[in-house]
Amino acid sequence: MHIHLDPLGGVAGDMFAAALLDAFPEHQEGVRASVRAVDARIACATQGHNDGILKGLRFAVSAPGAEPGHGPQRHGHPHPARDHHGHHGHDHGHGHGDAPDHRHGHRPWAEIRAALEAADLAPAVRAHALGIFGHLADAEARVHGVAVEAVAFHEVGAFDSIADIVAAAHLIAALEVRSWSVSALPLGSGRVRTQHGPLPVPAPATTLLLEGFPTLDDGIAGERVTPTGAAILRHLCGDDPGRGRPRGLLGRTGIGFGTKVLPGLSNCLRVLVLEDAVARGSGRRDLAVIAFEVDDQSGEDLAMGLDRLRADPGVLDVVQAPVLGKKGRMMAHIQILARPESLEAVIAACFRETTTIGLRYHPVEGAVLERAARTVAQDGRSVRVKVVDRPGGRTAKAEADDARDAAGHAARAALRREAERLALEPQPAGTPEEEKR
Repeated sequence: MHIHLDPLGGVAGDMFAAALLDAFPEHQEGVRASVRAVDARIACATQGHNDGILKGLRFAVSAPGAEPGHGPQRHGHPHPARDHHGHHGHDHGHGHGDAPDHRHGHRPWAEIRAALEAADLAPAVRAHALGIFGHLADAEARVHGVAVEAVAFHEVGAFDSIADIVAAAHLIAALEVRSWSVSALPLGSGRVRTQHGPLPVPAPATTLLLEGFPTLDDGIAGERVTPTGAAILRHLCGDDPGRGRPRGLLGRTGIGFGTKVLPGLSNCLRVLVLEDAVARGSGRRDLAVIAFEVDDQSGEDLAMGLDRLRADPGVLDVVQAPVLGKKGRMMAHIQILARPESLEAVIAACFRETTTIGLRYHPVEGAVLERAARTVAQDGRSVRVKVVDRPGGRTAKAEADDARDAAGHAARAALRREAERLALEPQPAGTPEEEKR
């Protein structure tokens, strides 16, 4: 499953949570439980919303002691006083107040981290929450020239903001999405009000978090991507922020609203859930082919570079062949089969691992057969076997490396034949297959 984010109005933490809960309402109680695990005083709920153009959800968080959605109004994305944070920030200026020792909403990053680590959260939820907050802390430290441990969040440490991030972390962990992508981001314009004076839009921390992401100017001013929203995007897209939306079968969709009203535009974030065609049994998949030649890299170093490319999770296969180039010089022709959503990251890896200064790439469609990887015991060793369902019947191919320590060609061939025979036998009920694709 791949999820694509379409930031029509922009991106903020509450909009992200609302959009995913609109698409996956079965996770609402799980989100509430994770938020309560961090602080039992926090309550959250979704509220249906229709702006006269579209309908979806809002994600509402209460102040301690108030009913969800009945505390001080969430200004919501992209209100200029919301969702800038950090050393001199003003993230989520909702006026919810805080514990007596945090009457101004100042929360040290170390304190927030300790609270998340101590909370009764699922390990994956905790890891995602710490990751998102960690991106925020790193960005603020860079903006203000301080150590990460010295960063103190302002309103981002308030109850509603922590709830937004924990809710996002719960959904990211629960959905186990293979990959994420986002359309060009509307950056907005103008100034954002802070406790320490005006700052430009996008806020300084936001610009650091969004490095490498595609952007657009739709002519509508205001803070359109908040630092919390930017930190979520950085956490999800990592080192491949330019990843495009892959082809796939459209499944669920969801819309999450902020509370700011934009002129002539729905202030919402839409999610599109795409399922792989292969997962539906079609046998088709989208691929990307990258090709280039190398004539000035030693064979030893090129081999190491290609091995590193093969280990890249976005790479499906790497082949090389000798070719003649200009002036009759021998060159290595390299062709790489990559996942389309990882194209930009794989291109960067090609330039990093080889000496090429130019390459070609294009999308292609592929056809695949159902296959499964099994491991059988043969002569006291484990042998991996790939079993493939072909139109003419099932075939098996043993992994040659697993017969490497058998002495002599005949012994290795016999070992592989027997392992393949065993792999083709009917498997006992309940026997797991190591891999199927």
